[in-house]
Amino acid sequence: MSKGKILVVDDDRLVLATLSYGLTQAGFDVIDADNGDDAILLAREHRPELALLDIRMEGLTGFDVAAYLREYLQTPFMFLSAFADEATVAKVKELGAVAYLVKPLDISQIVPAVEAAFARSHAAAAPPPAAAPAAPAEPPSELPAQLDPTAVAVGVLMHRYSLPRDEALSRLMSLAAADGHSLPEQARRIVDAVELLARPGTR
Repeated sequence: MSKGKILVVDDDRLVLATLSYGLTQAGFDVIDADNGDDAILLAREHRPELALLDIRMEGLTGFDVAAYLREYLQTPFMFLSAFADEATVAKVKELGAVAYLVKPLDISQIVPAVEAAFARSHAAAAPPPAAAPAAPAEPPSELPAQLDPTAVAVGVLMHRYSLPRDEALSRLMSLAAADGHSLPEQARRIVDAVELLARPGTR
């Protein structure tokens, strides 16, 4: 029995094949595309429950596809990208991605993130209990709870200092220890700083 239907989009054919195979083996019904135009056509035809999008592609970007999915199909989406600069993080937040994964990641790390995204989208689609109070609105200055600040912070360090993922995580842990913070707290501080720098008028 399928765990759900997912659209996977990446212009790197090897990455696309690896993701599609791994997610199929994990029990998902996978639709794949190597460009944004095909991704939109396939999404309209098959109506996936989730999309996993590369960001930087020739032609329509992952951001373009995400905007279409949000506006016309109300399809949740998550990004998988090698980039974690301030502008990218700000755009990911603006579009409302359910997750943002920073490459390099292997399929064993991506599958749990996809499963969690499906669980969140299914929970969001379920009708609330009759007596449930309205949830307080999330302050717009904060990253959505679905975005893992540790993953984003590691991506920022990878981008800023040209580090591989393991070394970036090690640097984040060292910063946390030096400042007397937990790893999530230190990650949040870095993400908050990125958010501040990305605001208009701060450059």
